[in-house]
Amino acid sequence: MQLDNLSHLGVFAAVARHGSFRKAAAELALSASAVSYAVRTLEDRLGVGLFNRTTRSVALTEAGKHLLERLQPALGGVNLALEEMNMFRASPAGTLRINSSRDAAVMVIGPLIGRYLDAYPDITLDIVSDDTLVDIVDRGFDLGIRYEEHVPEDMIAVPVWGAQRFVVAGSPGYFARHGKPRHPDDLMRHNCVRYRFPRGNVYKWELGKGDIKLELDVPGRLSVGDSELGMRAALDGVGLVFLPEFRLRPHIVAGRLELAMEDWCPPSTGLMMYYPRQRRMSSALRAFIDMARLPHES
Repeated sequence: MQLDNLSHLGVFAAVARHGSFRKAAAELALSASAVSYAVRTLEDRLGVGLFNRTTRSVALTEAGKHLLERLQPALGGVNLALEEMNMFRASPAGTLRINSSRDAAVMVIGPLIGRYLDAYPDITLDIVSDDTLVDIVDRGFDLGIRYEEHVPEDMIAVPVWGAQRFVVAGSPGYFARHGKPRHPDDLMRHNCVRYRFPRGNVYKWELGKGDIKLELDVPGRLSVGDSELGMRAALDGVGLVFLPEFRLRPHIVAGRLELAMEDWCPPSTGLMMYYPRQRRMSSALRAFIDMARLPHES
């Protein structure tokens, strides 16, 4: 196969993976017009359409689905061969794509970015942080970081942050007006800032004491899809939030927020890094895991 055909196939696979020419262009560090040209050239050479395009979506045709299915093992072998060349390098290289929750991005990735990029100047980081649960293999990510209960069973998981406590908090002004809840039943009479997941469902506050475990669909006039916005609302006295304690700690220490119902806020699971069991670990991934993993897991 000619080299230009191989590069065009790689572009095709990226567009298929993202369902978007623009996102594929961002991943490949190409212009959108270059990506479009590569796909159009490939379609012309094959004599078939590979994508159905509209102004709002990009979807594989039947021919495109067949090509992608046959192509993925071959491209995987090419990528593996290129990655194995890193064994002959003095330091790891390549692109590391990470998908994480927003909490994980703040807790784990943010503090490591500078140190990691300084240590490995030939590595490029591509980080996507949101709370949508995605198939990291299907979406082309090397590594995922999520709370333990959200890690797929078929993945290799490495602890990266210990058990976290989610806590109920509000501003001193809010508590002065409405009082502090002492029992989960009291929350039904408070204005709680609700968190809405990207797919639309609202998070139920998980509280517990001893053998009692509760999931409460708390009331509230405000629902948000970003924990930072929820925390801002709590600071402004809008209502109560239920967030990881580490996120709130600076405001608690400064007296801008106060905790409530601490005896109903037990530790939850910790954060895990995870990656496909069947895939050979790249040098860039291994370097990140070695830097991020908990000390006792080394």
